[in-house]
Amino acid sequence: MSESKSASRHRPETRLVHGGTLRSQFGETSEALFLTQGYVYDSAEQCEARFKGADPGFIYSRYSNPTIAMFERRMIELEGAEAARSTATGMAAVTTAILAPLKAGDHVVASKALFGSCLYVVQDLLPRYGIQSTLVDGLDLDQWKKAVRPNTKTFFLESPTNPTLDVLDIPAIAEIAHQGGARLVVDNVFATPIWQSPLSLGADVVVYSATKHIDGQGRCLGGIILSSEAFIAEHIHNFMRQTGPSMSPFNAWVLLKGLETLGVRVRAQTENAAKVADALAKHPKITRLVYPGRADHPQAETVSKQMRAGSTLVGFEVKGGKAGAFRCLNALKISRISNNLGDAKSLVTHPATTTHQRLTPDARAELGISEGFVRFSAGLEHADDLVEDFEQALEKA
Repeated sequence: MSESKSASRHRPETRLVHGGTLRSQFGETSEALFLTQGYVYDSAEQCEARFKGADPGFIYSRYSNPTIAMFERRMIELEGAEAARSTATGMAAVTTAILAPLKAGDHVVASKALFGSCLYVVQDLLPRYGIQSTLVDGLDLDQWKKAVRPNTKTFFLESPTNPTLDVLDIPAIAEIAHQGGARLVVDNVFATPIWQSPLSLGADVVVYSATKHIDGQGRCLGGIILSSEAFIAEHIHNFMRQTGPSMSPFNAWVLLKGLETLGVRVRAQTENAAKVADALAKHPKITRLVYPGRADHPQAETVSKQMRAGSTLVGFEVKGGKAGAFRCLNALKISRISNNLGDAKSLVTHPATTTHQRLTPDARAELGISEGFVRFSAGLEHADDLVEDFEQALEKA
């Protein structure tokens, strides 16, 4: 098989279509799907060399696979990373990126504003293995500074955050991490690689749930970790090889197809999100609205510094608390209730009873997740239809 020429000189839209393509002797147009577990060798000597790493090539699809390699290479070229490893799910990417480099006695600092499963990893899972963790207000740089200890190895954050869409100052937090001898891991799902490039802002590692915008059509699960060659080689590759949170080749193929339209979809979804946000901001039954593309966003200055546009997500609070929010959600006819996001179909969720339900009421209140708070993920429908759908649903709220 031959590998495509480096697309590093090309713009993101071109990389999303052509990056990392491997073609077999058949010269196929679409990327080939290699549904194989193992590989054969020309000789026992070649097999030995493969396992020693002296001969390039594939060994076993838990370690690597041609279709998965194409997905990783395309993401590397898009993100501007040196190396990457894909995983079975987004949470496998988060857990591996955080846990693999650490050992008992190490310390992690993370923002309090995290997806519920990410909070579980930091707050509950790591301490079981002797890894200490501290949660901070991610918007308060002094808290990041004060949380650093001699054994701090990793900072972890989402920006924008799930679900309240706070935008954290990635360059400033990266500087604090590096001064303390730690690395910064950024979950970039809500911004997508189209609107934000954490590595260029100072982050050391970027993680994605490819299940979201990268697939973008509700078909499969996946995740990816992107970083330097050294970080992937020293910390991620062997951990994944031995523990096995590997991506399916079929899912990698689906995600490659998703990447071809990622830029088009994210731009259209962002336009829809902005129009819905503007409409809801004026509605009398909305008490609070948060959207990174608006001038009234609490961190609008930070947004302008590190994001190329807003987000496909909108957060808003409905009058009447949980009952009002539920009446609104139940009355929607286009946007469907789901805990997923980044889909071609518009989706809504009630974080207090879904993604963040395991938090205490006080913890949710501290994060701004009220009983009336709703997270909206814009799809590819016509913006006017989405706005009209919300208007009729809010009449019943």
